[in-house]
Amino acid sequence: MDFLDEIVLTGLTVFGRHGVYAHEREDGQEFVVDLRLRMSLEQAAASDDVADTVHYGELAEKVAGVVEGEPVNLIETLAERIAAVALQDARVQNVTVTVHKPHAPIDRNFADVAVTVHRSRGPEWLEDITA
Repeated sequence: MDFLDEIVLTGLTVFGRHGVYAHEREDGQEFVVDLRLRMSLEQAAASDDVADTVHYGELAEKVAGVVEGEPVNLIETLAERIAAVALQDARVQNVTVTVHKPHAPIDRNFADVAVTVHRSRGPEWLEDITA
């Protein structure tokens, strides 16, 4: 099975209360999430049926629920939780999650701070994309 197909969702902006500092938890801020799901899309393309793919609207709602949910100190932890949600669908073999924190408490001018995690069901997906 070929897992070179992808579903990509970028720029999902959700208000959350994550951070190390008390004011981040109290005031909250926007977080931006990018997801890249690696899976076979052959069945969905053949059937033209949303039931044969990951419904990205439903996935966006689940991810938003994580960001809006229980606060964590680190965006690393937040990214890990989001990856776990994406991998709940057994068809997803690999996910890349980037969590952006554009309003991080940094006393310098900056464009963005982001953390990216890559998670998979097993090593076989890597063999597929490096072959």
